[in-house]
Amino acid sequence: MKIQIINGPNLNLLGKREPGIYGSEGFENFFTSLKQKYPKVELFYFQSNVEGELINQLHDVGFEFDGIIMNAGAYTHTSVAIADAIAAIKTPVVEVHISNVYAREEYRHHSMMAKNCKGIITGFGLRSYELALLSFL
Repeated sequence: MKIQIINGPNLNLLGKREPGIYGSEGFENFFTSLKQKYPKVELFYFQSNVEGELINQLHDVGFEFDGIIMNAGAYTHTSVAIADAIAAIKTPVVEVHISNVYAREEYRHHSMMAKNCKGIITGFGLRSYELALLSFL
């Protein structure tokens, strides 16, 4: 089983950025532990702050992988282009968020991508990614 994790803008700063909201662990450490916990799953990781690069990655893996776990960051709430890219591919996508977006600012309560995703997991910290992974197993 091949699963791609895609992280969007500012998620390269996990562990440094607003630890009260996003925690103090960097994503690379978490990703390493996730790979160790699920050795039978081929896990791949991609992060970009650039919308077009996120779309290109969806296109690159969206017809060959078994699942995509996507945290598009702020693009979740603004990007019709990412929503369209998810609709265009065959591979199912689970939208994830580290924080509970519904306990935050009003503009974070709407996802442009949600209608094209298999599901949404929000508010469980980095464990949101593991819960998304479990949905594919």
